[in-house]
Amino acid sequence: MTRQDIHVGVAGVGGIGLANAAWLRQAGFGVSLWSPRGTGLAGPARCELHATGVIGGSFEVQVAASAAELSRHADVLVIAVPVNGHKAVFDALAPHLRSGQTVVVSSMSSLSALYAYELARSRGVDITVVSMGTTTLTARRAAPNEVKVMTRRTRLGISALPQSALPRAKALCQALFGDVFDEDANALASALTNINPVAHAPLAVFNWTRIERAENWPQYHYMTPHVASVIVRLDAERRALARAFGLHVRSIEEHFAKSFDTRSGQLADIAAELHASRGGPPGPTDVGTRFLGEDVPYGLAFSSVLARIAGMPMPCTETMIEASSLITGRDLRAENDLIDALGLRSETPGGLLERLR
Repeated sequence: MTRQDIHVGVAGVGGIGLANAAWLRQAGFGVSLWSPRGTGLAGPARCELHATGVIGGSFEVQVAASAAELSRHADVLVIAVPVNGHKAVFDALAPHLRSGQTVVVSSMSSLSALYAYELARSRGVDITVVSMGTTTLTARRAAPNEVKVMTRRTRLGISALPQSALPRAKALCQALFGDVFDEDANALASALTNINPVAHAPLAVFNWTRIERAENWPQYHYMTPHVASVIVRLDAERRALARAFGLHVRSIEEHFAKSFDTRSGQLADIAAELHASRGGPPGPTDVGTRFLGEDVPYGLAFSSVLARIAGMPMPCTETMIEASSLITGRDLRAENDLIDALGLRSETPGGLLERLR
């Protein structure tokens, strides 16, 4: 099968969805885009997507009007929506999935890939679900059909459900996105590899007045030594949690070295290095920022539930969840719609690991 014969359906028309579509079209794959919320791309069955930055050019893509239409022609489905939309997207796609399809979750949090896999299996559909610990590209949407692609990561981890499908899934992802993938032990390792929650929550809480005043603040410049020290303590708890499940995940410093080829050893120095070389990205300017609205429920609160079933303390994580809820005036623990759907509160470490085989 040639690249022209492989059709990829991308769910999501934000920066990451558009960036994935541009990358895949540039590589010669057929691409359809679907907006789960019905915003962004709409109307004609085809549109021209304009990309700048790491990817430059204009690319014709198909526009799907529904989950059914997206799935109908797709050999591969790429989920590129914020994690608080994963469950709704999988629920919409589930009736239309067919055996043999591969679903790539970019990026995966709170074991959303396990939810998709078990939902399909409950309907008698045999799919492969690939988890990426982070996105292959970083990007910002400039207009409904325009995207600025800022970075292509040099390395990132992936896992697969079932685990036996990982060699084939890795080969497929390499064909789609290039030879940048390392194998994670399982989907939980991929979930805990994501460093966004431990980095974003302190950045948002300790720079909240800047967010509330909609100031222009470059993230790495404001990852000051004291803020970086909090991030490092949260990161230590994340890695300890992984070890409690028999897993190893790299440190946040190693993440930046792998993703952005940084040379410094300490996080505060890495932040200064990235600010000097990249100048950004800009910090959020909306109090509804995903730094708290997504990364706390689907990252830190998810880790908190895992820690409880593993019987280990995570005091820094618990403090950051409470501080984030306090400053937003929301019960961020309650906003994760995957924890109860997966039955995690009553799970055991061994039982969860068995489900991830």
